[in-house]
Amino acid sequence: MPPPRPVRAPHHTISDIGLLGGGSIPGPGEISLAHHGVLFLDEFPEFKRSALEVMRQPLEDGHVTISRSAGKVTLPCAFMLVAAMNPCPCGYLGDSKHECRCSPSQIQRYRARISGPLLDRIDIHIEAPALGIAELRNEAPGEPSSAIRARVQAARDRQIARFKNTGGGGSGGAAGVVTSNARMSHAQIRKHCAIDSTLGDMLQQAMEQLSLSARAYDRILKVARTIADLAGSEKIESNHLLEAIQYRSLDRKVFY
Repeated sequence: MPPPRPVRAPHHTISDIGLLGGGSIPGPGEISLAHHGVLFLDEFPEFKRSALEVMRQPLEDGHVTISRSAGKVTLPCAFMLVAAMNPCPCGYLGDSKHECRCSPSQIQRYRARISGPLLDRIDIHIEAPALGIAELRNEAPGEPSSAIRARVQAARDRQIARFKNTGGGGSGGAAGVVTSNARMSHAQIRKHCAIDSTLGDMLQQAMEQLSLSARAYDRILKVARTIADLAGSEKIESNHLLEAIQYRSLDRKVFY
């Protein structure tokens, strides 16, 4: 049985060195300790802007290079980033039962702590509204974890088979070997995430309306491909693409 994947959850007061690695004798930081696992950053905007910005390239490449007078070392850091933040400083933006006390400028400053280039490197942005009392009291059983795991494993098996004969070309794993949609290269996205002209027009319209970047374009296609894999579909359908577009909520500069 394989060992469990690492899960790291550093506090937002962590130093740049603690997060990225370094020291007089270069050593690993949290992003390398989370290699092939999950790095969870709660209160995302509270982390130092300098540390978050330096994290952009490791997120893209799957490794981080640390240079010090004692030497230079390159460490792996192909992790899954999971970040959480409030919608605004008071936390009540969009809440139907509580009034938000923040001004549009306060909300803008709060969200601006996370730069656009960093958001571009995060595949999915999703809003999680607060649960009501009735929902908390609901005792009806949900979908069991075993069923979710089986569905995810089937999608991962489909992706492993897809990239079985593609030795490199991506940014994940040893020697650039690609094993999942998240690590597809630009050329592989064009091959495995091909969409017809109707879906292409739909995506172009969304890109223009939301003012999305070219990097976000690729992210949407990769997420749509994964949604199709979870549904057992050989090609990306309109519902897969529309769902993927909905997962770019932080790209929409809308204040309630």
